[in-house]
Amino acid sequence: MKSNSKNIKFHFLSCCILILLASCASRKDVVYLQDTGDFETIVADNVPETKFKVDDLVSIHISSLNPEASAPFNLYRGGSGGGQNGAIGTPTDPVDYLVDQNGMIDFPVLGKLKISGLSPDELRTLLRNKLADFLKDPIINIQIRNFTITVLGAVASPGSYPVLGEQITILEALGLAGDMTPRGKRDNVLVIRNFEGAKVYTRLDLTSKEVLKSPAYYITQNDIIYVEPNKTGIRETSIGSNTALTVSIISLLITTTAIILTRTN
Repeated sequence: MKSNSKNIKFHFLSCCILILLASCASRKDVVYLQDTGDFETIVADNVPETKFKVDDLVSIHISSLNPEASAPFNLYRGGSGGGQNGAIGTPTDPVDYLVDQNGMIDFPVLGKLKISGLSPDELRTLLRNKLADFLKDPIINIQIRNFTITVLGAVASPGSYPVLGEQITILEALGLAGDMTPRGKRDNVLVIRNFEGAKVYTRLDLTSKEVLKSPAYYITQNDIIYVEPNKTGIRETSIGSNTALTVSIISLLITTTAIILTRTN
């Protein structure tokens, strides 16, 4: 009888150890850029320029030393020419330009302009050349208004996030979503990008410094980032498990074993 009791205790202890080991992640599963050395310098030669895409919302504001001359080149809600109902100097909301399916915007006075595939600097140059007959030394402010990224999968806060500025890296994007959970597969992160009407899929290994050389390391507007769950995450999902459930299972094992030991004794 004592031998049976010892066997039960041994098997119970073994089960607990296996459960704890299964719920633990090793260093190689969770650490980013594991192969970088101390004070190692990596020169980035893959920094992309932001390019306008179909369905982008673009803010363009033209100003000059002569407000009356530059007013016709700005659109505002309720009117044009620098203010609501056309009144120069009246504060109001500017109208953003939507890049249509042909990559065009309809710009006041100048008409249709193809801007898809251009960078903000290239668009400034284009506008400056076309405005040369109307304005002297115009100041051209351009901003992408819908620079939004979506982060899904095994992250703390999945969702869509607006990006300020024109550049963000994959690590910064994950930071917006609260970083990966320990259940996220760091060596197989998927970036889905819309490029000239086609979907481009790129997988990134964030455990290696080689990711810094990937064209998808820098995220562009409307990219989707999907963090695949690792084996532990998949196993937990398949049984509808989480931390609370794991604790409940261990508690149930303890209770069951205690009952068995009581009866055998």
